[in-house]
Amino acid sequence: MQPHQLNSAIEPQFDAVTDYILNHLGSNVPLVEKIGHHIVAGGGKRLRPLLVLLSANACGYKGEQHIPLAAVIEFIHTATLLHDDVVDNSELRRGNATANAKWGNAPSVLVGDFLYSRSFQMMVDIGRMEIMQVISNATTVIAEGEVLQLLNQRNPDTSEDSYMQVILGKTAMLFEAATEVGAILADAPAEEREALRLYGRHLGIAFQIVDDLLDYLSDSDTMGKNVGDDLAEGKATLPLIYAMRVGSEDDRKLIRRAIREGGLDDLEPVLEIVQRTGAIDYTRHQARAELDKAVSALDALPATSFRDTLITLTEQALDRTQ
Repeated sequence: MQPHQLNSAIEPQFDAVTDYILNHLGSNVPLVEKIGHHIVAGGGKRLRPLLVLLSANACGYKGEQHIPLAAVIEFIHTATLLHDDVVDNSELRRGNATANAKWGNAPSVLVGDFLYSRSFQMMVDIGRMEIMQVISNATTVIAEGEVLQLLNQRNPDTSEDSYMQVILGKTAMLFEAATEVGAILADAPAEEREALRLYGRHLGIAFQIVDDLLDYLSDSDTMGKNVGDDLAEGKATLPLIYAMRVGSEDDRKLIRRAIREGGLDDLEPVLEIVQRTGAIDYTRHQARAELDKAVSALDALPATSFRDTLITLTEQALDRTQ
């Protein structure tokens, strides 16, 4: 979904963010630019920088620093993608070859480090200590979330609480930071800042839950990755956690084995169990509950077209196919 389909006032700002990103990928090392451009141009929706723009505008911001701030958030997100693809040995993202598949793991990790460093250079130029505090805290929590996910890999005893802790860290934290820093930049009242922080948190949680759900519904043509990728990596995501909780003993044994061993040998029977146990509906219901919390948080904001767009984004988060 492009921003002009959501809010015409955002489109020129969104285009300015894209230009800013491309203009700040420069490096004296050609491979840094090549890998940076590859992943930035990879077809992502740029939802996180869009959230910065919408949040700042929803709080009445009239300046121009939300443009570089949105770019900072996208650089951090892009860095995490580079690192994630290496950790997960991914070969496909958004239908395109990953950077590690094209250039190898070491260059991908190092360019991810470059993008993290460049984002902090850009934050220094913005010059708001409170914003730096929020984003530096977010990057720490994101790293912790990734490590926790790694510890949970191939662990069929992962609880729903532990799963939620992982997605809060690895995904929702950057959503939360994106919306909160937009409010900070606008010098919004504490109530509005907290409202946007909570909106970002709950939207981010729902976004990752839906992403995990799509792994059992989608395919490489619609999502840019293959069905069962999470299962192949031994990730106990919410559909599997619920299916093990309510399924038969044989169901549990099969899913536990599939998680421990990884791979796709048990994909078809696992898909059948996920469908039969109602895990799809349960997972979608949990995402819906988080999105309802996100929308409720926005009651503290003044009624504007930007707030309306934030609400619209919650519906698209639930209905998306990629």
